[in-house]
Amino acid sequence: MVDYSKWDHIEVSDDEDDTHPNIDTPSLFRWRHQARVERMEEAKKERESMDTKISQTKKKLDQVRQQLKDVKVTDDKAEQLKQQLTDLEKKQKQLKKEDEELTKKEKKAPKNVDTLSHAGFTRTIINAPKKNPDDSLTEDEKAERSQAFMDKYKKEIEHFGMLQDYNDSEDYLRKNPHLACEDTANYLALWCISLEVQEKHSLMERVAHQTIIMQYILELAKSLDAAPQATVHSFFTKMKKAKTDFKEYMEAFDDELKSFLVRVKERAEARIERAMKEAEEEDRQKRLGPGGLDPVEVFESLPPELQKCFEEKDIPMLQQVLGKMPEEEARGYLKKCVDSGLWIPNAQDAQANAEAEEGDADDEGEEEQYEAVREEAEPEK
Repeated sequence: MVDYSKWDHIEVSDDEDDTHPNIDTPSLFRWRHQARVERMEEAKKERESMDTKISQTKKKLDQVRQQLKDVKVTDDKAEQLKQQLTDLEKKQKQLKKEDEELTKKEKKAPKNVDTLSHAGFTRTIINAPKKNPDDSLTEDEKAERSQAFMDKYKKEIEHFGMLQDYNDSEDYLRKNPHLACEDTANYLALWCISLEVQEKHSLMERVAHQTIIMQYILELAKSLDAAPQATVHSFFTKMKKAKTDFKEYMEAFDDELKSFLVRVKERAEARIERAMKEAEEEDRQKRLGPGGLDPVEVFESLPPELQKCFEEKDIPMLQQVLGKMPEEEARGYLKKCVDSGLWIPNAQDAQANAEAEEGDADDEGEEEQYEAVREEAEPEK
């Protein structure tokens, strides 16, 4: 048969007994509870005092034994230490008896709601997050891995970027959990800039919305120290109720989307400006003359009368204008025109002389060019 005797001395709850109608029941319950708490506190202090005495006695015993063992002392000192050792051993035996009596007393004490059960475990074990394999990669390796992911899943990422419904987006990410990652967010952001450059504004705004969704999923996963795939359902559940139940959350989402759209437009404008400068520089390089000068820049630096000569393609007028100038000034303008390709001396022989030597030969050629123009200009004087 089961022995229930151990439950005979349970101290029931303070508010469990029936009381006389003339007794203030709530006050009685409070007094009972207070008395029980005080008894438990006294028992706790008694136990702590006993444990302290046992610990201190043991410590003193160890010290005396160590002195007798390791330290060379006189006979009188040795006798004193031996006497102390005897007294401490007696005290230790006495404390042991008192501790046993106290233990029996604690076992006989009535059980109550605070002493019937104890914590089975007093520590919490938290699994450490798995180490990210990308942490050991170099920046170049990370960039290569990221580009490989974007190339492999380009179609899937772009399909997600064009979705418009939360249910469709959640379902697509559930079927393609590998897309819930940083690389997808980066691809969508870059795609937004390209669409803005192409002036596809409506599609860009749709993709931008999906970009912020992916960024929010990643931030939620980071805050929870969880994988992004595990937070997809939680995010969309909240977003579906955001307009009614989580208005502040929806406002924050919209603000982030607006800020992102501004950044996309700024980046697109910067990319267009950079492309225009590169195109202008490419055109400039293509039109550079044999001396490395830009004919447009040289033309704009010429006096109006010389500009008129080139605009009307009037060689006699050019010879006449140069003939009226001081020799050094005329030589300077003529050299710029030749180096920029505005003036091609001996145009018929230009193809044959394309491989002529540079250096002093160039100086002699300039001299001959100026003299040729000068001589042709003499009759005009």
